[in-house]
Amino acid sequence: MIQQQRNKSDVILLPNLLDFTLEEMEEFISSLGKEKFRARQIMKWLHQSGSVSFEDMTTLSRDFRTKLSKISRVSRPQIEKIQESKDGTKKALLRLEDGLFIESVLIPGKNNWTICVSTQAGCAMDCKFCLTARQGFKRNLTPSEIVGQLITLKHETPEGPGINNIVMMGMGEPLANYDNTLKAIKILTGDFGLGISNRKITVSTCGLAPQIVQLGLDICINLAVSLNAPDDETRSKLMPINKKYPLEVLLDACKKYPMPGRRLLTFEYILIDGVNSSVQDARKLASLLKGQRCKLNLIIFNEYPGSPFKSPSPKTVEVFQQTLIDHHYTTMLRKSKGSDILAACGQLSGAVGS
Repeated sequence: MIQQQRNKSDVILLPNLLDFTLEEMEEFISSLGKEKFRARQIMKWLHQSGSVSFEDMTTLSRDFRTKLSKISRVSRPQIEKIQESKDGTKKALLRLEDGLFIESVLIPGKNNWTICVSTQAGCAMDCKFCLTARQGFKRNLTPSEIVGQLITLKHETPEGPGINNIVMMGMGEPLANYDNTLKAIKILTGDFGLGISNRKITVSTCGLAPQIVQLGLDICINLAVSLNAPDDETRSKLMPINKKYPLEVLLDACKKYPMPGRRLLTFEYILIDGVNSSVQDARKLASLLKGQRCKLNLIIFNEYPGSPFKSPSPKTVEVFQQTLIDHHYTTMLRKSKGSDILAACGQLSGAVGS
């Protein structure tokens, strides 16, 4: 069960206990001749107490703690820098064990905080409006690096205790790192992990159709699909993934995704001036989504240095939204937060100097 890992310098690493689900931890503990309930104790220390040292785990004997320290490790992303936006949003630059950097965002709500976590270092999807895409793809994040973003910020920032919503909308495409993303969700929602409700977690995807169907079979989670165009020609120019999974294939997968009860699948639509924000585009979108149980989140394009695109005028946005409302779609204009510190949707880069 225990697997050694290698970092980019080809150094062999002991297994990171933050990569373990409860079942894997129980298997690990049993292999050491210990009672399974010790696994639950360790999970609580790691996730609920935020312990990074075996010495802190005082419900375990000293000899057992010493043994654990010799055959395993506890490692999570480390805070390098935190920037605060004028609207209260906070962007955390986090350093990984191998020296790569990722970013997470803390978004203020009325009585709580939402954390936007990354699932990859960089991104390979090459969406033309996204700053993360310009960084290229470096590697997938491990479950411990995905979960660790929440644990680190929960225990090392003043806002941490108020975090109760998780959106996997940071750097990378979650469903392109499917196994690790799914495992991270299972750890986050586990009773002896952080015990986060499935209803409080949203996975965002650019449209990997087969993985959308598989996710619906594997776990019940909120899903947000980045749509951004009402036709294949426009979407393929903005999002190369559309050439592999065009709108017909994507929307068929979305219809198969089980949203329980009264919850609706979310389509995210970034409004870009002169590209996808006309009244005609809104009408085409309304026709495209006919019969789909969904709601629409409109996002005004967040400009960044060197971007070829521009934000549409407030009037253009108003007319686009009203057109969809007139077609009986639940349509919200999502206010982007943190744009002044490049923390808004599509602006994360993991750059040390950002």
